[in-house]
Amino acid sequence: MIESKNREKFVTLAEKRVTKAIKDLRLIGNLSNKSNYSYTAQDVKKIVNALEAEIKFLRQRFDSDKASTVVVFKLD
Repeated sequence: MIESKNREKFVTLAEKRVTKAIKDLRLIGNLSNKSNYSYTAQDVKKIVNALEAEIKFLRQRFDSDKASTVVVFKLD
C-alpha cells in the first residue's frame, strides 16, 4: 500500500516536473532568435555545457543517492 502511494506520488511529480523542464528548455531555445537577442558561440557553449552537466548529475542521482547541490548559472 505504501509502495503504491509512493509510486503514485513519483509518477505525479515526475510528469509535472519533466513537463515543466521541457517547457523551460524550449524557452531557452527561444533565445536563439537572433532578431531578438545577441549572443556569442561561447555563450551558447556555456549554456549547453551547463545543461548537459546537470543531465549527467541527474543520471548519477538516479544511480546513487548523492546529495543535491544548488548551482547558479552565470554567463559572465
